[in-house]
Amino acid sequence: MPAPLFEIETSPALPESADVAVIGGGIVGVCAGYYLARRGLKVALVEKGRIGAEQSSRNWGWCRQQNRDARELPMATESLTLWDRFAEEIGEDLGFRRCGLLYLSDDDSQLAGWAKWRDFAIGEGVVTHMLSPDEASARGSATGKSWKGGVFSPTDGTADPARAAPVIARGILKAGGSVHQFCAARGLETMGGRVSAVVTEKGTIRTKTVVHAGGAWASSFLNQYGIRFPQSSVRSSILSVGPGAAGLPEALHTAAVSVTRRGDGGYTLAISGGARVDPTPQQLRFARQFVPMFLRRWRSLAIGGLEGWKSGHETLGRWKLDAPTPMEARRILDPTPDPRQIAETHARAQALLPALKSVPVAARWAGYIDSTPDGVPAIGELAGLPGFIVAAGFSGHGFGIGPGAGHMIADIVTGAKPILDPRPYRPERLEGSAFGKVAEF
Repeated sequence: MPAPLFEIETSPALPESADVAVIGGGIVGVCAGYYLARRGLKVALVEKGRIGAEQSSRNWGWCRQQNRDARELPMATESLTLWDRFAEEIGEDLGFRRCGLLYLSDDDSQLAGWAKWRDFAIGEGVVTHMLSPDEASARGSATGKSWKGGVFSPTDGTADPARAAPVIARGILKAGGSVHQFCAARGLETMGGRVSAVVTEKGTIRTKTVVHAGGAWASSFLNQYGIRFPQSSVRSSILSVGPGAAGLPEALHTAAVSVTRRGDGGYTLAISGGARVDPTPQQLRFARQFVPMFLRRWRSLAIGGLEGWKSGHETLGRWKLDAPTPMEARRILDPTPDPRQIAETHARAQALLPALKSVPVAARWAGYIDSTPDGVPAIGELAGLPGFIVAAGFSGHGFGIGPGAGHMIADIVTGAKPILDPRPYRPERLEGSAFGKVAEF
């Protein structure tokens, strides 16, 4: 079952040329295209399926600074400022609100870790409040139980995953760019050692700059040119319930389950970190780099089936520019939700929040979350292929930090002073990568 999604129009004709071509219509791709178009560049965004149809509409919708990796925190902070501006700039609602995020726990070590992060965040100008047992229990009164403590991050918030990427893509159109759905980018052409065009199923776009924000498809695309990009995906399953549950926090995280209010008044329910690892050729190729991450998460991960192998997003195969590719065979990654995880999530949510027992399940869905070995995205121009910028491996954090990433990409492309330091995100940092060794094509 696909996640709820607001659908937008497609530009009528593919341009012959563009200043920048963006591959991928998820939150990162549309944000990059949006900030580039607002600077007066001719932008063409191509998406093999629908804008926002993969993980950008299948996440919780959290836009947070709380508990971010130190390298991601500046991007998260800048992104919140940019989220604030979208509705006024574009003239449409993305469902963003700084409702604050509530974390509750009975685990002393977890509370100590949150307190340590709070102390670090103070130095970064981030406001976060540790909650006493009484404060945590009061804020979590909907659970009907007492808590040892918690955290409330008042400046964090949520946006609507069903609307955000499509509305920002409309912002590209309003700024003079074009958006092309059901138009897979099959590959690249080069001239003089740098990018000269993007070849799509509907024609070729001449351009000297390409931004690839293809999410879980990035590594297989880069593999076409001998570029080794360590990337691995897990299949996460979540569900939503309809409106009717009163008195619940806007956004709540506990070890048992996390709950987020949706724009329609219903709630998204999920188990943090819970996922299936579907074996794929790419999983096997990069197994050594990802073993440490999987070992740290072994309690929440389980081996999946062959659905990921069949989906084609983590293939090691090569494809031709004049023939259909795996991206055309699988326009939208819409994997099967894990019924056991869905049932457990629902049961945990009802046990934690009794008000949810009176509302029906509205939808169930799954999505592939792509990661890098260190859990931080890779963003930057590839040394071996001038004009080609990769932005992938957002490790489940892309929705919230997408605006900051998109703005930074626009800075890199235009030579402007970056909104934040791009060095922590350099693709070359990843162990076992081969970004400077691009095969001839």
